[in-house]
Amino acid sequence: MSTEEKRVWVYTAVALVVPVVYFTAILRQVPGADVTRITYLPALLTAIGVAVLANVVASVATAIAAPAEAGLKDERDAAIRRYGQRTEYHVLSVGVLGVFALTVSQAAHFWIANALYLTFVLSALASGIVRVVAYRRGF
Repeated sequence: MSTEEKRVWVYTAVALVVPVVYFTAILRQVPGADVTRITYLPALLTAIGVAVLANVVASVATAIAAPAEAGLKDERDAAIRRYGQRTEYHVLSVGVLGVFALTVSQAAHFWIANALYLTFVLSALASGIVRVVAYRRGF
């Protein structure tokens, strides 16, 4: 398994685990509550920060674990990265339309912010899954 593939696995795992923890904590407060009173911003910013930090730490750890492979990327890695980015773009495009609809309908900021975060999460997951499958089975 190449270093790039290991990074993709970590990226995908982080893109799954961190949002699940965030949404579990936040959505638990929604039933019967006025969403305008839910304090979601600190948890949202923490989730984003933890995801970025986890990916950086994992990337550094991967490079330290296999220093000879750390900077090696080939044409296949570049092609797989582009393939994942195209998928990510399409998911983001559809998700942003949903966020736009929420904004136009004057939904509460809670829903708009969480829909936008969910859009980024789904695009990251889609990209990661497509890239993992491409590494494992080809594309």
